[in-house]
Formats: sequence, C-alpha cells, structure tokens
Amino acid sequence: MPPSPTPDTCWLYLIRHAATDNNLAVPPVLQGRRTDPGLSAEGLEESRLTGLALAERPLSAVYSSPLLRARQTAEAVAEPHGLEVQIVEELVEADVGEWEGLDWGEVERNDSEAYRLFRDDASVNPYLGGETLTTVYERSMPAIERLMAENLGRMIAVAAHNVVNRSCLAKLIGSPLRMYRSVPQDNCGINLLRYRKGRIKAVTINWVEHLDCD
Repeated sequence: MPPSPTPDTCWLYLIRHAATDNNLAVPPVLQGRRTDPGLSAEGLEESRLTGLALAERPLSAVYSSPLLRARQTAEAVAEPHGLEVQIVEELVEADVGEWEGLDWGEVERNDSEAYRLFRDDASVNPYLGGETLTTVYERSMPAIERLMAENLGRMIAVAAHNVVNRSCLAKLIGSPLRMYRSVPQDNCGINLLRYRKGRIKAVTINWVEHLDCD
C-alpha cells in the first residue's frame, strides 16, 4: 500500500475492467466501443474481489470510462467508500472499427493486409475503420493527467480498458507505442500511478494477487 498522499502528490489506481463473455471466449473476441456488453459472472466476481482489495485504501474519488463493463467494475470499487462513479468520456475503449466482434483469426483471414500493418505498428496503422494507438493515447493520457492534477493530496481510482491502459503505460515506462502488447493487462489487473511535480510515474503494473484469494 502506498503512503498517504502528500499535498503535492496524487496516487491513482488504474484498473482494467473485469471480464466479459468476449474476453473469456476461446479465442477472445475483439470489443471496442461499438458494442457495450456487461460483465460475465466471472467478471462480476473479479470486480467484487477488486473492490475488496481497495476497500481499505483512502479513496477520494472513482472514475470510469462510459462503457458498461468499466462502470460495473468502478461501481464495485466505489461502493465500500460510499462514492459515486464519475464518467470520463475520453477513457472509452479504442474504436476497433470493422473488427468489432471478430477474433484475430477472423481478422487475419478477412483483412490480411490491414491486419499485417496493424501488427507491424498499431501506433500509425489503425484498426480497420477505427483508431490508431496514437489516437487512443492522445485522448486518454491527458484525461488521466488532468484527474491526477485535480486530486493532489488524494488517492483515486480509474476503471478503463485494455488498449487505453496499455497505450498509456507503454509511454510511461518509455516503451514505443508499437510495443504496447508487451505491457500485461489482465482483467481487473491494478496499475499504480504516482503524480508529483507535474510528472506521472508507473509504480506498479498489472497487480493481480487479489484475484487469487478471497
């Protein structure tokens, strides 16, 4: 557990939402912002365990992407603290365009050239008909910075998404955006960020110990 924030510091728990049926499918199915499924039964349990893991942290605010799977996760974190979840539109998941609802094998068969380009460098080559990672980063990272700057002296939590989190974390650890897949993000994995003197540091990435116990 991080120390209580000093007046010039904000600690932020950045959480990937809990699992949906799309996440649990074999192979997993792409879900961006064009569909809005809720959590699976397993995901609801993951969100409950995440809420328990953060119940003793002195959270002052909980924020979420507007999508249902993130909101349900955020609500489980907010409930022990009696907080209302605040929606931040910029934290919505990547627009995966025409690949929404497909698995990667289907994408490769249907759109082989666009798939190859995306796999080579998703920072400049978009999901077909959707966003690049650069676009995702440029809308989501300023929102995270703003939340932290507005909450100096506090500890807060944010429920967001796989691509949003990986894009921001890759940059924070000095990795090129095209290497975003090297940043692990399990469903309900918790990342700890520290904001101080105008700078954000990734302190912990993808903590999942809370999901293995009750």
